[in-house]
Amino acid sequence: MAVPKKKKSRSKRNHRQATWKGKAAIAAQKALSIGKSVLTGRAQGFVYPMNDAPEDETD
Repeated sequence: MAVPKKKKSRSKRNHRQATWKGKAAIAAQKALSIGKSVLTGRAQGFVYPMNDAPEDETD
């Protein structure tokens, strides 16, 4: 027979949300940093394929 789960307290809920939002903020900061380094050409340890010559394939 199904039994309802116990209710989580507000503090536990808030703690989980704060952890999740903190991880998201760190990931966004890393992504912005990598994007800036790629644009300036100072990226190290990040592989970003750049095409120097455009490929014109007209048949």
